[in-house]
Amino acid sequence: MSGRPPAPGEAEVVVLMGVCGCGKSTVGALLAERAGGVFLDGDAFHPPENVAKMAEGTPLGDADRAGWLAAIRDAADAHPGPWPLWIGCSALKRRYRETLRGGARGKAVRFVHLDGSKELLEKRMGAREGHFMKAGMLESQRRDLEPLGEDEAGFRIDIAPGPGVLAEQIAARLGIDPG
Repeated sequence: MSGRPPAPGEAEVVVLMGVCGCGKSTVGALLAERAGGVFLDGDAFHPPENVAKMAEGTPLGDADRAGWLAAIRDAADAHPGPWPLWIGCSALKRRYRETLRGGARGKAVRFVHLDGSKELLEKRMGAREGHFMKAGMLESQRRDLEPLGEDEAGFRIDIAPGPGVLAEQIAARLGIDPG
């Protein structure tokens, strides 16, 4: 699918969603490398105020996330290709996903919820170095998380197998040849 416009029904914009530590950035980069397209890390769109709050261990509220989500949506709207566009974004609440779906110039937006046990997520968060998101933020994100609704385009996938296997499983479920 890389390098050409997607055919009708193919995933064009795929948002890898989930709480901190679930592997959005790692899996997204692998998918872009193996299955084509481009990966955008949602963390890069946070304004400095959001990064400072999270670095202090203060959870973001809806108002904090509004501009960030709009910036991600605008980047998806402006993306010229190649496809698919893989985006790593927590997209914790349905209304956040609606914001992300609201743009994309009519492109098909799918969500892949990377989900795992609290123990695995805590272990991953504890092993991260140099990231502004602190391990203590995991619980607030887990509280805010609203799983995908049956009417939302996407699916949940267990992160336990690891990034390489996840990239293969996600590509297969989306009907994308991981090369």
